[in-house]
Amino acid sequence: MKLYGALEAGGTKMVLAVLDSCGNEISRTILPTLTPQETLPAMIAFFREHPLCGLGIGCFGPLDLNPASPAFGTILQTPKLAWRGVPILKAFREALDIPAALDTDVNAAALAEAKLGAAKGLSGCLYLTVGTGIGGGLIVNGGPVHGLTHPEFGHLLLAPEADDPAPEGFCPSHAHCAEGLASGPAIEKRWGISARELPPGHPAWDLEARYLAQVCADAMLALSPEKIILGGGVMHREGLLPLIRKHTLRLLNGYISAPAVENGLADYIVSPGLGDRSGILGAWLLGLSAAG
Repeated sequence: MKLYGALEAGGTKMVLAVLDSCGNEISRTILPTLTPQETLPAMIAFFREHPLCGLGIGCFGPLDLNPASPAFGTILQTPKLAWRGVPILKAFREALDIPAALDTDVNAAALAEAKLGAAKGLSGCLYLTVGTGIGGGLIVNGGPVHGLTHPEFGHLLLAPEADDPAPEGFCPSHAHCAEGLASGPAIEKRWGISARELPPGHPAWDLEARYLAQVCADAMLALSPEKIILGGGVMHREGLLPLIRKHTLRLLNGYISAPAVENGLADYIVSPGLGDRSGILGAWLLGLSAAG
């Protein structure tokens, strides 16, 4: 039985799994994201317990994903300061001596949703995660989009809403970007209470929906993805998804003529088909590809 390692590397926790060639999970562990000196050896030790054919890594970013770059596979200007400049792909390739592939965590999740989940059968999709941060993975013609670097949907600049008590947002890099306005920490800083504790009827949720609708409408107009998938911890709030659809339709104002829009976006802006497994299954797909 061939085995493959999968790493969903997040800013708070590292999810590690070993899967077979059919995607069945053989083993799993979760480690806190501490310093590289603490966390990397523990992850390597876990993967060394299994005879792996390949490893896939979906990692928080930004990342250098240019194979021609001397820093290929390195974590760049992440807010996790201890991880800046860490050559994460090289570290695993050298320690495990197996083929390994790296992409952003959201690109990995998007890949899984395109191959196995809510966008299966389509040529592409946009996966957005809304949690500790906001990120987006774009799949076109079956593969993730890379370019100058990689998409950074969390830092799209949005129009501040008139009733927002914190219209500049809370991003240290940009005023009124999506992450600074609509991430979980932004919600908590604005209202003084965590998103998990906010009651369903709180005005925070309509404001959140309006900001995420701006991201969805901009993506539809600029990129025309075949489906938009919204995941992450903030999206677990019941009732948020219908609000986002409503405000996206309002912003589009009838401009896009397509059955998905005319049907109210119910089958277009959707939850992940793979639930919370999108990231780890995307990393597994990267590992399969690396191993050939």
